[in-house]
Amino acid sequence: MHVISKKKLREFWDTHPRAKAALEAWYQVAEHAEWGSFAEVRKTFNTADQVGKFTVFDIGGNKYRLIAAIHFNRGKVFVRHVLTHAEYDEGKWKNE
Repeated sequence: MHVISKKKLREFWDTHPRAKAALEAWYQVAEHAEWGSFAEVRKTFNTADQVGKFTVFDIGGNKYRLIAAIHFNRGKVFVRHVLTHAEYDEGKWKNE
C-alpha cells in the first residue's frame, strides 16, 4: 500500500516523541501490505476498527489512534488524523 503521508506521522511524533517507534512500525507494515479488504487489514492489525468510512488503528498499546481512509482499489492509505486516546474520545475528527 502507498501511505499518504508520513508527514502527519512525523508531526505527531514531534509533539509526542513516545509515539515515534510505534508509528514507524505501523508505517513499515502498512507500506509493505497488500490489503484488498478490511478483513485483510484485520488479519494484520486485529484491533483495527471500521468507523464510518474510516479505519481506526490502535497505536502504541492503545495510547494513540491513527485514522485512515483506505482505498483498496487504488492501493492507497490516506492518513487523516493521528490522535491521543483522549483526543480521539472527544470525537471532533468525525466531523471532518
